[in-house]
Amino acid sequence: MTKFIKHYALEIYTVLAMTFIVYAAMLGELSVIQKLVVIDAFLFILHEWEEGYYPGGFLKLITGMIQIEPSDEIKRASRIPAGILLLLLSIVPFIYHDVPMITMVVATFGIIEGFVHTMGIRLFHMKHFYTPGAATAWLELVVSGLMIAHLVSNDLGKWQDYVFGPLIMILCFGMLQKTMTLMVGINYSDMPKMVRRQWNKK
Repeated sequence: MTKFIKHYALEIYTVLAMTFIVYAAMLGELSVIQKLVVIDAFLFILHEWEEGYYPGGFLKLITGMIQIEPSDEIKRASRIPAGILLLLLSIVPFIYHDVPMITMVVATFGIIEGFVHTMGIRLFHMKHFYTPGAATAWLELVVSGLMIAHLVSNDLGKWQDYVFGPLIMILCFGMLQKTMTLMVGINYSDMPKMVRRQWNKK
């Protein structure tokens, strides 16, 4: 069973996420935040496939930077922590759509994704203005902007929501990256050095 989950981690995540989206669609009247969360949930699915399969190759860019070629099993299993985080970022904000701090958590994730994939163009010296996953990451960024605009325009958030929401997401994202780097045999503390070396490549 464990081997099956590792091998089909992305497919399992996709089924679970689509089940959530279908369930949400059947509920009828949704708040603005809930609608945006459902859109994000769909974009998360597309992003994972764009990044990993069609056209795919983002993981290859990362492993090329750290000069390690993980096995196919590890590559597939690395989607498990990502899938867990994405499901949480879909379900929790949907349930607690009236809690601005939680909305800011998922909104910050979209901002981080857009930033990472845009900076990756320069980091990996891409020939075109694109990294695998960038198209959906930019759409996530747009949804994040709409979430924040909704909170601000309706005076729904307090200063602590705009401060602690992003901090929670940054912590969660850091834990995700640390987990995934450890899975491929890299110490997370070595990543800044590797990023600097890659950035300075001609």
